[in-house]
Amino acid sequence: MRTTLPPTPPSLSARERILLSAHALFYRDGIRATGIDRVIVEAGVTKVTFYRHFPSKNDLILAFLAYRHQRWMAWFVDALQRHGQVVAALVPALAEWFGDDNFRGCAFINSVGELGGTLPEVVAIARRHKQDMVNVIAGLLAPSARRKKDAQAIALAVDGAIIRAQIDQSPDAALQALAWVLKSLQAGQ
Repeated sequence: MRTTLPPTPPSLSARERILLSAHALFYRDGIRATGIDRVIVEAGVTKVTFYRHFPSKNDLILAFLAYRHQRWMAWFVDALQRHGQVVAALVPALAEWFGDDNFRGCAFINSVGELGGTLPEVVAIARRHKQDMVNVIAGLLAPSARRKKDAQAIALAVDGAIIRAQIDQSPDAALQALAWVLKSLQAGQ
């Protein structure tokens, strides 16, 4: 495992370097475990510069989650398109993510677990993220009266697969279970 992060390109603005460093550190090590001083060092900025862009750690956390949402949703939509733009595409798309050496589960689930009781905005952001995920999944399903409910159930199965892949040494069981849920759902239609 790498002990230091790759350097952020100096051509980026200070705000972008701070956000990219926080993104990598918060996702890899956890939000509470990552101090502002570590983000400042990794971003190569001064404390004054940091606080000019993010007056508090909470401001940085919210910016991290907004950035993560945009980045993850763009990847998710692209991966589903690459794998056929059908509900079964969820399995190979998630296999890509689960197979990444940097996979640490869902940043939104992890953030709610860490901060949901003390920073309610994290819960609100996570809900919006999960709703956007449901909307993308609904777009994979044929129009029907059950489309919204089916998309919500599939999203719940995806979240379960994410957590299982995070816990197990291999994501295989999580992916197999998700594939079974998707087949069962489609067979019941």
